[in-house]
Amino acid sequence: MPYRPNPRRPLPVQLSALHLTGSIALGIWLGFLAIALTCWLLSRFVFTEQWAPVAQAVQQLANPPAPQVQVQPEIPPQSPLFDQYEENLRRNEQQQRMDQARSSIRNQSNPKCQFWLQQDQNAPSEKSRANVLQFCD
Repeated sequence: MPYRPNPRRPLPVQLSALHLTGSIALGIWLGFLAIALTCWLLSRFVFTEQWAPVAQAVQQLANPPAPQVQVQPEIPPQSPLFDQYEENLRRNEQQQRMDQARSSIRNQSNPKCQFWLQQDQNAPSEKSRANVLQFCD
């Protein structure tokens, strides 16, 4: 006689939508807690030695050492040659700015700049140079 399994009987289980939703939410929440606890335990016990240099570097960055103040030696009084050198540098820089203002294409369309460039060319003075530097790029 061949073996015949019993015919399937329906199980009388009834779940409401509220119970099903609550069960799924509880399962997801417990799974999240399990994953978070596992990660915390791994980081606490397994990776502590590996991350020690990184933690030390972060701590050093958070608390930088106080800068050391260097005392500079007393500066001797300036010589007349050095004063002359500084004056020549200032004049050369001012001359370069004036030349740049004259050669700039943007200044060709600026009437105030053109006026003061012409004034400085005809009668150079401190006022005309200052106005050229003010009104020209």
